[in-house]
Amino acid sequence: MIKNGHHTSNEPGIESGAKPGDLACSPEKRKRSVRVWCDGCYDMVHYGHSNQLRQAKAMGDYLIVGVHTDGEISKHKGPPVFTQAERYKMVQAIKWVDEIVEGAPYVTTLDTLDKYNSDFCVHGDDITLTVDGKDTYAEVKREGRYRECRRTQGVSTTDLVGRMLLMTKAHHSNIDNSDYQQHTDNFGKGPKGHSPWTGVSQFLQTSQKIIQFASGQEPQPGDTIIYVAGAFDLFHIGHVDFLETVYKQAERPYVIVGLHFDQEVNRYKGKNYPIMNIHERTLSVLACRYVSEVVIGAPYAVGKDLLDHFKVDLVCHGKTEVFPDKDTSDPYAEPKKRDIFRTVDSSNCLTTDDIVQRIIKNRLQFEARNQKKEAKEIAVFEAMKRQAEGEQAGDKAQAAQQLDQTSSHQIQLSQN
Repeated sequence: MIKNGHHTSNEPGIESGAKPGDLACSPEKRKRSVRVWCDGCYDMVHYGHSNQLRQAKAMGDYLIVGVHTDGEISKHKGPPVFTQAERYKMVQAIKWVDEIVEGAPYVTTLDTLDKYNSDFCVHGDDITLTVDGKDTYAEVKREGRYRECRRTQGVSTTDLVGRMLLMTKAHHSNIDNSDYQQHTDNFGKGPKGHSPWTGVSQFLQTSQKIIQFASGQEPQPGDTIIYVAGAFDLFHIGHVDFLETVYKQAERPYVIVGLHFDQEVNRYKGKNYPIMNIHERTLSVLACRYVSEVVIGAPYAVGKDLLDHFKVDLVCHGKTEVFPDKDTSDPYAEPKKRDIFRTVDSSNCLTTDDIVQRIIKNRLQFEARNQKKEAKEIAVFEAMKRQAEGEQAGDKAQAAQQLDQTSSHQIQLSQN
């Protein structure tokens, strides 16, 4: 298991969704490891998934993540974008994950928690439903072995699918745009309105969020400093395989990823790329266990100043095409001149373009999947609201009855 600075930290994050008293370890708990269970589809893994796992890890010592099969997801939600093999590897690459369970059951039960010696499970403050509209965590909630963490605002698979199909650049700066807003009608809105758990919201980057995701670890004497650069858009299994290959280029690697600004990516990629803006891509890459540091807005040309500043020992690039700089020069001319440039082959040719093509090919299925999901969520939300209103009405009636009884008693006393 690869360890890095932030991965081994057990300090609760500010968004852990628990009170400090809840997370404080008793002397008994300090004697043993607190094992935490998470599960899910983890389809099109993004920084929202990573943030959930970060918060879950902060609630214990050892994080186990169960990932559902393609068959289970298709049965309860609709067809996944990525295969189960791809999803298993994506989750394993998230630095807060200690162990994954392949083919985890869709409904979380006490038997599952006990089988993997888990103290409790953690899920976001949204709701997950089976094909017949039942809460998948009902049993563990009932038995007090359920914890909640805050859902990350501003990202969802629904939103990302919409961005891929909407060929505009509005999402680069998260600006309100009539075309950008329109895709919520197809992907984030069911026939009867909006679910509070599904849809599009604005992502706001903060320095605290970057600190939570960063390793906070400087390179040590003897480390080999490796630099790679690119868009790393829709951070996917192709990127993971590449970074894993880069990581294996040295015995003690310190991998720095240079991320290009949105405008630069759009210059050489065109269309509506990047799908994720620079702030979102930063968190996605920082969550990867093979990455030590990220340069936000790295220059396209890997020049002398950058190489000297970071004391780079090796510069790597994959088998993908290298686009020339604005002046038609080779962006890797300087590392090649220094004889520190290396082309690595991860044996995975998946690109962001391939993912977009998967979405476009199955557009109608994904539209139907998201609308079906939201319709179930709305039904549950309305039922919960009616129940709460009923309980509130019952409380009011009970209070009125008590008030009436008190008044009658006072009247009797005054009469006596």
